[in-house]
Formats: sequence, structure tokens, C-alpha cells
Amino acid sequence: MATTETPRARASIIIRVAPDDITKALIEPDRLTQFWLASSSAPLAAGAKVHWKFMVPSAEVDTTATRLIPGRKIDWKWSDGTNVNIDLEEVDGGTAVTIVSSGFRGSKDEAVEHALTATEGFAFVLAALKDVLESGKASNIVRDKARLIELRR
Repeated sequence: MATTETPRARASIIIRVAPDDITKALIEPDRLTQFWLASSSAPLAAGAKVHWKFMVPSAEVDTTATRLIPGRKIDWKWSDGTNVNIDLEEVDGGTAVTIVSSGFRGSKDEAVEHALTATEGFAFVLAALKDVLESGKASNIVRDKARLIELRR
């Protein structure tokens, strides 16, 4: 069965903390830099443009939150046109966090490659977020992946 839809990236996990704790970790610069980013110019706020620098040297993007419902939903658009939608749902004594990213550009093959790379990246981000929120300790999973990307350039 053929599809004409563009590919999407998807990653999800249960994190055993309240949804509001996850919202704070994903919008506040001092929290984002514990597990994902090298820096963030400001907290995410609906309609405001924020500049993010990732742990991979020279990887940076402008991020504009398009919807922010604390404890339930965080959506943003990156300056390359990619959309990121995060849903938070209370389940099983924790929160199911689901990230879906779409709007990948390029040829069909390029869009698929971008979606696969984003899926891998968001899986690492969710694992790192789970580590920091559940144990209070930041793992080096994102930093080590960033270093590998740098070494392979």
C-alpha cells in the first residue's frame, strides 16, 4: 500500500513524574541544558522566538512555541519549518510523553532520512529527560551522541 504522506518522526516513553514537571523541563533554559541543549536564549512561551544551541557544535535553531498547555501539550516550530508536537498524558503512576515531528523537507529519500535521524534524536532526548527527572542525575547520553556526530563529520 503506497502512501503520499511525508514521513514523521515519533518517540515515546513513560516518565515517572507529574506532567507539570515535564513541562518545566522542556521549556525552562536551566532545565533544558541539564539533558538536551548547550543553551537556550529564554524560556519557551507561546508565540515567542527562542534561540537554541544544541550540544553538537554549530547546531542551532530558532524555536517558536505554537501551543503551550502546561501538563498536556507543547508544540513548536523550528526555523527550518519542522514542527514538533509533544503530548503529555498521565498513565500508570507517571506521564506518557510522545513526541511527533513533521514537516521534513527535501526529496522523498531526504525527508525519510531526516525523519529517521529525528526519531533517533528524540529517543535519546527522552531517555536523558527520564534520567534527569527520575534520578536527579543527568546522563551523558545526548552529550555522547553529539560528540559522535561531531567526530563523524
